[in-house]
Amino acid sequence: MDETLVTSSEPPPSDGDPMDVVTEPHNPNDNQSASSSDSDSESDDEAQAALELQTLETELSTNPANYDAHVQYIKALRKQGDIDKLRLAREAMSELFPLTPAMWQQWANDEISLTLTSGNEGAIPTVEKLYERGVSDYLSVSLWYDYLSFIQKYDSSVRECSPSGISKARDLFERALTACGLHVTEGCKIWEAYRGYEEVILDGMDKTDSELREKQVQRIRSIYHRQLSITHSDLKSTLLTYKTWESKHGNTLDVSSSNTDGLSPQVASTYQKALEMLTLRADFEEKIVKSDETDTECLQSFMAYLKFEQSSGDPIRVKSIYEPRVKSLYERAITEFPISSDLWIDYTNYLNKTLKADKTLRDIYNRATRNCPWVGELWVRFMLYLERCHSSEKELSDVFERSLQCTFSTIDEYVDIFLTRVDGLRRRITFAKELDNGLDFVLIRDTFQRASDYLSPQLKNSNTYSLLQIHSYWARLESSIGKDITAARGVWESLLKNSGSMIEAWKGYISMETEMAHIKEARSLYKRCYTMRFPGTGSEDICNSWILFEREFGSLEDFDHASQKVAPRLQELQLYKLQQETDQVEDPPKRNRREKRKAASDAAPNEHEHPPAKRQKDKANKVEKPGENEAKIKNPTPEKPKLYTDKCTAFVSNLNPKANEEELRGFFSDVGGAGEIRILKDKLTKKSRGLAYVDFCDDAHLEAAVAKNKQTFLGKKLTIVRSDPKGKRKVSFGDDRNSTKQGRDDTNSGEHGHKKVELKGKNTFAVPRNVRPLGWSGGNEPPSAATSTTATAEGGDEKPKSNQELRNMLLNKK
Repeated sequence: MDETLVTSSEPPPSDGDPMDVVTEPHNPNDNQSASSSDSDSESDDEAQAALELQTLETELSTNPANYDAHVQYIKALRKQGDIDKLRLAREAMSELFPLTPAMWQQWANDEISLTLTSGNEGAIPTVEKLYERGVSDYLSVSLWYDYLSFIQKYDSSVRECSPSGISKARDLFERALTACGLHVTEGCKIWEAYRGYEEVILDGMDKTDSELREKQVQRIRSIYHRQLSITHSDLKSTLLTYKTWESKHGNTLDVSSSNTDGLSPQVASTYQKALEMLTLRADFEEKIVKSDETDTECLQSFMAYLKFEQSSGDPIRVKSIYEPRVKSLYERAITEFPISSDLWIDYTNYLNKTLKADKTLRDIYNRATRNCPWVGELWVRFMLYLERCHSSEKELSDVFERSLQCTFSTIDEYVDIFLTRVDGLRRRITFAKELDNGLDFVLIRDTFQRASDYLSPQLKNSNTYSLLQIHSYWARLESSIGKDITAARGVWESLLKNSGSMIEAWKGYISMETEMAHIKEARSLYKRCYTMRFPGTGSEDICNSWILFEREFGSLEDFDHASQKVAPRLQELQLYKLQQETDQVEDPPKRNRREKRKAASDAAPNEHEHPPAKRQKDKANKVEKPGENEAKIKNPTPEKPKLYTDKCTAFVSNLNPKANEEELRGFFSDVGGAGEIRILKDKLTKKSRGLAYVDFCDDAHLEAAVAKNKQTFLGKKLTIVRSDPKGKRKVSFGDDRNSTKQGRDDTNSGEHGHKKVELKGKNTFAVPRNVRPLGWSGGNEPPSAATSTTATAEGGDEKPKSNQELRNMLLNKK
């Protein structure tokens, strides 16, 4: 039972027996002590209550969506008796959440006890509005019953059965039957109350006016017949009550029997059908009212019951005073499980199939989004329903704005809501015969802009498809409806700025330009993106796509130019692919050192095995077996290809440590042709060292990049030069990676085929200008001009000088 509103600080009277009062005399000091103790206790309680209220007010000010805090705040204000704050608190909660039937009953009872008990009939409309709001939130037979009782008790026109009062009461009873008259277990309460009110009207009629009284009797009989034709738990007792009532009005019926003897064939037939339907539903009703069932089991029982009702083939009679049994059962389930999103989705899906654009669905969709505001699908269905009903732009805009104030669990739900709003605007602008006042393409553009601003940070790394979908749709509408190709290009450029590494964005942009026959602009886009590195086979796809584009739309010069540009790029991509495949080849498993040692010690001695010294000597004088060299040639050891050649690479220094690759790419965007960017980082700290390499597609772009030397970037003046890492090495041996090791062996240095030698350093003076360096013979000429001239003059090969010969030459020269 609900607690009553406390309006006085006086304690309630004692419920104890008067005989329990102690009659023995007490010490006055004891009374004073007890009084002081009670006062202190009350003071502590008041302080505790004030602290609780302050805490709840603070919580609601920072988090108004806290449902439990609203409930506790209202409960605390009822205890305190602050009616003004209590009303405000209830209104605040009602704006955010639907209130339960019990909360509406409590609110109405509080208002009745505060206003109407003192004879203030002016407060009747206020209480009526509370009941109206309450019955619109959830299906509640008890709340409807309280509402009907309130009207009959406090509305004088209804109480006195005036014509206006009778009309008002009948309309309210019919509404109550429409809402919950099909409730199997509790709906009979409304039917009985309706018959009872009509009996009061009959009793108040003039007994001499037989015609009027007979008309009223027929009205009551009609209510009985309607009740006997529907399925409810008190069907048999209603039949007995009806027989008794007919007997009082001159019809002889067997009131002790539950058969249909004496009833009209039509009433008997509908009653038997209702009784059969009740038998089929008895098990379902028993399962959903079991007190020992968990919430999950109860919800499953409701869903099974609903599935049975939907398959029973009951026709939907929308214009009848009855709502279909399926809808009534859904409302019962919603009352029990108001925040079950699956239940609301199933409910609205059923109504879409049966009632479609019926205006009564607006309230149901509104309730669904109030109970489950975090479900994006419900908001989408709500907006589509309003569009089918040709609702005004203001109503559609209000629902859209309400949806954006909610928090959804996935980013796809936000995307779906934005796109649904754009879809509706597009259809109404394109197909509507008469546009709503204020409906313009600017609304579409603003919606897309809001979607881009809000969703781009979330979609950039998680859902690139949705980001592409929004921008491609936006650009298409800008060109088709907005007739602004510049704005459409701006949409694509905005997408490339945020997601330039997404190949689909480039393809979509190029496709738009191609479809509009803007060949020059499409070609320009290919030139901007063919050097970029896209994931997977994207880079190859864009290069091949450019060739195909020029084949279909370009001249022969355009085709040759594209082929010349993409050929090195495709070769580089092929080398990179080969390198990746080589890296994936796993090395044979290596045995650990202990296993090797054990295997060597356990091996059986071979009588033909040579001692260690002999083995090393044989190894030095090893002669290759016939065919061994051929095998090596046929199966050479794969050499990792070199990806970056440094031929068109810029070296950047004095770089801001906070700069990333995208920002650096943007710095060179005016130059174009930038490819891979490698920012050097410390191995331990992983922080930028302020150095970077930037690859360019050709020398022209590289020279333009070097021209930006000493320009300021992120607050630091950059130093940009052509990268030349080979010039920093003391000795370069061409492309043979093993030549460094081989060149150290003076005895084997004559047949290695070196192409270039650069001698630099402090020991260069020891080599005479007219003597070839050691290790060169035959046609392998060193780079020194003097050496080359001497060799030509002497003709043929010259045997390398020994160290002693070199010393003698130096002494003779002196």
